[in-house]
Amino acid sequence: MSARRQINELKAIARELRVDIIDMLLEAGSGHPGGSLSAIDMLTCLYFDLMRHNPKDPHWPQRDRLILSKGHAVPAVYVCLAKAGYFPKEELMTLRKIDSRIQGHPDRVKLPGIEASTGSLGQGLSIAVGLAMASKLDGDAFRVYCMLGDGETQAGQIWEGLMSAPKFKLDTLVTILDYNKGQIDGPTNEIMSLEPIKDKVKAFNWHLIEIDGHNYEQILRALDEAQNVKGKPTFILAQTIKGKGVSFMEGQIGWHGKAPNREQAEQAVKEILAAEN
Repeated sequence: MSARRQINELKAIARELRVDIIDMLLEAGSGHPGGSLSAIDMLTCLYFDLMRHNPKDPHWPQRDRLILSKGHAVPAVYVCLAKAGYFPKEELMTLRKIDSRIQGHPDRVKLPGIEASTGSLGQGLSIAVGLAMASKLDGDAFRVYCMLGDGETQAGQIWEGLMSAPKFKLDTLVTILDYNKGQIDGPTNEIMSLEPIKDKVKAFNWHLIEIDGHNYEQILRALDEAQNVKGKPTFILAQTIKGKGVSFMEGQIGWHGKAPNREQAEQAVKEILAAEN
């Protein structure tokens, strides 16, 4: 994007997008609200403040790339793409319907703006590493952002990516861990703890930044800092809340992959719209 937006404007966009997430999941009757709502503040900053991209030219060679490794949270990306103008907003209501481009997991072949088909968890960072290597070969032509889920970070392939990116000095790569501490089977620290995640990432020679993933000042500062890091990739450890913005979803594992009913959706939208700037 060409001009920096004010934080209040970004927050207003995120509120609108949270409502869109709830509406599309209600219409679909299925989907993943918890991880979509925990990620939307960071995705809002990426799509509407930082990343270079052009809805009128989705395949622009110099565009920045966003790889959503945690593909089940793709409603958060869909609402960003619709808001940015990649496709009509009305199409969001076809989520998970037969023959829809708005599938339960992202499909790069069907929908403009999607950079990788993900959903088999643990694969996104490898894709991002490959793209960052291509950017390096082209003279740092574009930046690559990869969002991980904490549950999928238990996968060995993620750690292979964490080893390889520093080896190849991929400073055009920024990995963001949406650390909401919940996965479909329960709390992440009970299923397979990632701790001490900061020490592990530092030991792999990443530039580590820890933030509150819902604090816009911290998000934007971290993304700016990452652009100035040379010789190594950046890992943003974002402390987030699953279901952020909806009181009865916040921190609740049961909302990992369950759509709200109409009464719940109405209450969720009411809370989102009443939130302070």
